[in-house]
Amino acid sequence: MKRRELITLLGAAAAWPLVARAQQPAMPVIGFLHPSSPEPNADRLRAFSQGLKEAGFVEGLNVAVEYRWAQDHNDRLPALAADLVHRNVAVIVSPVGAPAALAAKAATDAIPIVFAVNQDPVALGLVASLARPGGNATGINYFTGELVAKRLELFRQLVPTAVRVGVLVNPDNAGNTQTTLRDVETAAHAIGLQTQVLNASSVGEIDEAFASLARARADALFVGGDAFFNSRRLQFALLAARHGLPASYTNRDYPIAGGLTSYGSNVTDNFRQIGVYAGRILKGAKPADLPVMQSSKLELGNQCPGSKGDRPHRIGQAPRCRRRGDRVRRREFITLLGGAAAWPLAPHGVSVKEEDVRWLTKC
Repeated sequence: MKRRELITLLGAAAAWPLVARAQQPAMPVIGFLHPSSPEPNADRLRAFSQGLKEAGFVEGLNVAVEYRWAQDHNDRLPALAADLVHRNVAVIVSPVGAPAALAAKAATDAIPIVFAVNQDPVALGLVASLARPGGNATGINYFTGELVAKRLELFRQLVPTAVRVGVLVNPDNAGNTQTTLRDVETAAHAIGLQTQVLNASSVGEIDEAFASLARARADALFVGGDAFFNSRRLQFALLAARHGLPASYTNRDYPIAGGLTSYGSNVTDNFRQIGVYAGRILKGAKPADLPVMQSSKLELGNQCPGSKGDRPHRIGQAPRCRRRGDRVRRREFITLLGGAAAWPLAPHGVSVKEEDVRWLTKC
């Protein structure tokens, strides 16, 4: 072999790895837009990753995720959405609430968006219809507002002596607040309950809301659906226990944290479905052709003593959650009512982990 040919071969061999890497397609990037913070959403993030995996994607292996957290400040969402658009992500997911979905929709009409909202996405202007979304957005419509009357009815059965009920909403989540208050007023009037509306959009305002209810001698608390409230679920559980105030919430995250009862959609499973849809779009599906899914998994979660006088579940321990349609035996139902009556005594039996306290006091 001549010297010139040898040099040519060696040069080609050295350059080949660079050429191979250059020919590999760039890893797609998902923009993840959330109104809250990562700490209270660990289980949901795992569900999102599971959904991606079901669609054939693993973060760090064949897809990247750029996370943007508004830290419970909805006014930051537009800038965070614009940043994801500037980074030219392949798809934006907004897995919780209308504010994040609307911020993403306002930021781009080209990048696909996968949302999860508890209001009518057609009325919000996110899609043309549920069956044929059109445009660049699709996702999940999960039940919260539609279940207000049922939640209140179940809560009344659990706390039959309640007459004065506080209703806590977040004014920063305007659309959901209006729907909740409208439905609560109608449902409460139908079953003879008096309501007191309170607003909270900060940690301090949640504290003050509970103090106001204690001064007013309210019998119970009905908490509206909101991402910020969900991120403060341990605070809710501790304050409700301290004031001896039975409370009803929108999803099972609250009873797991120590709250009394919840009824609503399985939000964790919604995150999984969001991951599946994002993966399908990465594979070439168009949002306009993917119908908006209706969340069908409803859960009834209760935090109550056992039938043999057991103490309440510890804060952070998963309660037994029932799905809508589950049959409850007479003894179990009596136990639930007994649990509601005995629940104000629970503060003496509740154990709080040190790490939970650190998270609660973190602002």
